[in-house]
Amino acid sequence: MSQTINYQIQDYVALVKLNRPEVYNSFNREMSLELISVLNELDKHEDVRVVMLTGEGKAFCAGQDLKEVIDPETNIGFERIVNEHYNPIIKTIINLNKPVIAAVNGVAAGAGANIALACDIVVAKKSASFIQAFSKIGLIPDSGGTYILPRLIGFQKAKALTMLGDKISAEEAESMGMIYRYFEDETFEESYNELAIKLASLPPIGISCTKKLFSASHTNSLEEQLELEKEFQIKAGNTEDYTECVNAFVEKRIPNIVGK
Repeated sequence: MSQTINYQIQDYVALVKLNRPEVYNSFNREMSLELISVLNELDKHEDVRVVMLTGEGKAFCAGQDLKEVIDPETNIGFERIVNEHYNPIIKTIINLNKPVIAAVNGVAAGAGANIALACDIVVAKKSASFIQAFSKIGLIPDSGGTYILPRLIGFQKAKALTMLGDKISAEEAESMGMIYRYFEDETFEESYNELAIKLASLPPIGISCTKKLFSASHTNSLEEQLELEKEFQIKAGNTEDYTECVNAFVEKRIPNIVGK
């Protein structure tokens, strides 16, 4: 296992932790490539139905480790960072067959914020915060920030937050629709674990199809989306889990979900 990414699997949930707490889990090349590798590995894992992404220590992720950028020995620039690190991370999260929950345990800044927002469900500790920090050092939002953020909170709000670099609390983020919800600090881990286990207990094929439908809706026309809904509804309706859930409902018992 890498020194920069930790993960464990329990109850069909893979808990993945960014593990550079001494630099607030800022991304260097090693952690970026390892995260992509781990996510792809978990997508193929039969005992994983949900991926939970969080950070070790006080922060979720402070974005890019700028020391790596300015270090002449690393020979890495923004073209490589975006092409080989952040763009693949976002695409991997979006294209993963399994839902990804971001559990934002502290500050999520720059690319760290946008990686969190690319996840399917975002929850945050009440004391956490989100910062589009790019403008403060003369950069632009990457990691899908100009695509995902305005679709969550609207263009006017998104432009203002990215240009001004305002610090947004978890409570504000929930109220503006940036995240699903926040949890009190004292119960944060318990709450996000309960959420993940609940999601993992649902028929995974239907959840996966739902994720793909929402992704497709960004570019599909209404007619195309309706056709895709029909296709996926037929697929979901032909699963063993659908039959089991219907029978369990009629028989007033808990269904036995097998993922088929």
